[in-house]
Amino acid sequence: MTLLISDAEVAATLDAATTVAAMRDALLAAHAGHLVAPPRAAAPLAGGRLVLTAGQLVGEWYGYRSYDTFGHPGTEQLVVLHDARTGAVRAVAVGEELGSRRTGGLGGVAVDALARPDAATVGVLGSGRQAWTQLWATAAVRDLREVTVHSPNPAHRTAFAARVHAELGVPARPVDSASAAVRDRDVVLVATTSVTPVLAAADLAPGTHLNVVGFKQLDRHEFGTDLLDAAEVLVTDSPAQAGAYLPPMLAALPPYAGRLRDLGAVLAGAVPGRTGADQVSVFCSTGLAGTEVFLLDRMVRVGVAPA
Repeated sequence: MTLLISDAEVAATLDAATTVAAMRDALLAAHAGHLVAPPRAAAPLAGGRLVLTAGQLVGEWYGYRSYDTFGHPGTEQLVVLHDARTGAVRAVAVGEELGSRRTGGLGGVAVDALARPDAATVGVLGSGRQAWTQLWATAAVRDLREVTVHSPNPAHRTAFAARVHAELGVPARPVDSASAAVRDRDVVLVATTSVTPVLAAADLAPGTHLNVVGFKQLDRHEFGTDLLDAAEVLVTDSPAQAGAYLPPMLAALPPYAGRLRDLGAVLAGAVPGRTGADQVSVFCSTGLAGTEVFLLDRMVRVGVAPA
């Protein structure tokens, strides 16, 4: 029987620790060649695109996620999990929660692998779903002491700070500028919809780790090349996807492409991550294909909790 899974059931089943652990396993599987994760494909349609990210855990399952760029307020993502032995559809997740938690989980793995072990303060730029899941996962891998948050809407950043305190038990405060949010922070999470840079590398303290989740392409980017110049450790979850962006992803262009490391390779010890306390490290999230299906499989295996 095919399981049909809602956002509410995803939220009831997947806590941050489970999600981060699944994404760590997925990245290691991709590095070892067990998770086949080709770059995303897109079909141009009238007024938008239909985007597909597919993946396969060899001998276990295959599946895909689909979403569109039409911008309809009610648009939902679809994640489909097939049994590799029979072709049967084991589960289908409809909504936004699985994809958001997947992206947050990848960010949590990056923070755990690249941030200083004693990192305890976080600056957040953005106050939406992606900003929340990045922080949610970060709180699972570090003992946080304080969070500062900035977004252009004062009500949104105030509500975000209140949610941090209520749900994560971490003191949090909204601030009036991006520079105030990131200054002297151990970890900075950038998850905005801005098409122009929202932070300056000069505002960062030595040793800061950053996750950048929003636009990062040549024609639109929430950070500038000053951040890439400052990054002594530059990492992504899928170098293949980074290289396949159209227009190109900033970090996949010269002179940065030669420094862009694979997070799975860092986890496996094949390439170094952070080697000094004062290094600035940057994780450019692309959303490794197949990880949504990997997370759906993990969710089914642990048992779907009732909403």
